[in-house]
Amino acid sequence: MDTIVVGVDNSEASTRAAEFAVDRAQKNHWKIVLVHVIPWTPFSFQTASENEHRHRERQRELEAATEQVIAPMVEICERGGVPHEEIVRHGKASETLLDISAESGAVHIIVGRTGDSGLRDAVFGSVANRLAQHASVPVTVVP
Repeated sequence: MDTIVVGVDNSEASTRAAEFAVDRAQKNHWKIVLVHVIPWTPFSFQTASENEHRHRERQRELEAATEQVIAPMVEICERGGVPHEEIVRHGKASETLLDISAESGAVHIIVGRTGDSGLRDAVFGSVANRLAQHASVPVTVVP
């Protein structure tokens, strides 16, 4: 069974991307890997106390993202009866989606055109643009 990666966030475009992915997965017998990336960079200078606090905060962010972002997308997959798994990671969205795509052996990546950043694409959905430029598999951008 082939695998596809679907990048999700709190946007309506992301929900449409998940629905599109479920439709494609049903027709092609694909497994869906739902991925949400929480923006984070390890490049900051902090004290040991700040690092400990950041670790706890990161864990809370992972739990909140799983509940608020991933859970509604899981419902879409389950209604469609398609196999799925969920991954929530900290990182840079485009790089993390590419890494997970490679790790899972994905044959396709699907994302919404406009994420929840609220920026109406100063550079055509920068994540979608970077994925289209750097992915080794087809990328579908759902409006």
